[in-house]
Amino acid sequence: MAVAEKTPQTSPDTRAEVRAWLEDNWDPDLTVGEWWERLAEAGWATPAWPEEWMGRGLGRSDAAQVSAEIAEFGALGPPGGLGLMLAGPTIIAHGTDEQKARYLPAIAKGQEAWCQLFSEPGAGSDLAGLQSRAVKDGDEWVVTGQKVWTSGGHSADLGMLLARTDPSVPKHKGISYFALPMDQPGIDVRPLREMTGRALFSEVFIDEARVADDALIGGLNQGWAAAMTTLANERAGLGGGGGSEATSLALPGQKAGQLERRAGEFAAKGTRGTGTALAGRGHRLLMQVARDLGRNDDPVVRQDLMRLYTLDKIAGWAVRRAKADAAAGRATGGEANVAKLMMTHITRLSREVGLEILGASGMLMGPETPSGGIVQELALFSPAVSIYGGTDQVQRNILGERALGLPREPRPDKDVAFSELKVGTQG
Repeated sequence: MAVAEKTPQTSPDTRAEVRAWLEDNWDPDLTVGEWWERLAEAGWATPAWPEEWMGRGLGRSDAAQVSAEIAEFGALGPPGGLGLMLAGPTIIAHGTDEQKARYLPAIAKGQEAWCQLFSEPGAGSDLAGLQSRAVKDGDEWVVTGQKVWTSGGHSADLGMLLARTDPSVPKHKGISYFALPMDQPGIDVRPLREMTGRALFSEVFIDEARVADDALIGGLNQGWAAAMTTLANERAGLGGGGGSEATSLALPGQKAGQLERRAGEFAAKGTRGTGTALAGRGHRLLMQVARDLGRNDDPVVRQDLMRLYTLDKIAGWAVRRAKADAAAGRATGGEANVAKLMMTHITRLSREVGLEILGASGMLMGPETPSGGIVQELALFSPAVSIYGGTDQVQRNILGERALGLPREPRPDKDVAFSELKVGTQG
């Protein structure tokens, strides 16, 4: 059941408090699992979460300061991934106290990684047209279907699953949201190789997998509301740069095999990251590459870098203003969509500026090339940003209808039972 959010508590001394705690507690010889547990128990892994659920009740701005301080101190940051970004906030908003106690500590401590089982081959932009089904069998549900573009599916312990539980009602009303265990018979995860050479996404085939009834988040046939919470957090997170600046592991959880390794090993890496990780926030790297190649005195390059820097700053200020408006009850409902569109625009500009700086080297890939191949990877990855998390067209539709009050697109299927629709392979 959804609960009203408390007004976040903020403190001008947040960074000083974090630094003092780090000086007393950071130990690079701890294992990753031990350090993340220590960080979570203190509330610094998820500072924006409620105090009663592994957090400190901080506003998003102060929570960002926590991440920045951890990174500046040189400690390993909190676990990354979709558990903290999507599953946790959704469970806080829609889960029962029992579900919060079951899932939130494991997310905050990096003990369980999550993936998002939403999109399907026949239900991408029209997510409510999904055909994966869940049928009740005693105290469990039997799930059959196919998902695609699943980030981190190969290393996830749990999946945020949308499945149809009642096809006799209109498509938005018969969907339920489950926490699906991924390591079980009936689940086949197949990586999808991208043109970057990476396999960040997977397709997932589900053949009579099982999930307990008490893993149903938000109530039977109420999954669309929970899904909207997940998607709102996804768009806000992507629009805000995809997460914290702190050094952290993107794939936590037992299956990733990182928890027993030494925490200091990861904190000391100091890597520039990958092109995919830089999507939407790469101006610092591009400035450094321009200096390395002697292009920082080129007036055209300087102008383009300044334009990119300006847009990055405007995007950051827009996110802060949106958070302040939300806290004051002035939110329009379209802030996350604007942030997502801005990130798409900045990523495209980063691609163009990066390739301009590299010149002919932009056609080469590999760690021995200028920028270590990161700018080139960003160029290849950039089209994905306008698709994942909801396409640019979907974002504009939402803004037009919900924020600007424009007439909604015709929906002749609004009151038609899903079983009567011709969607995907159905019909």
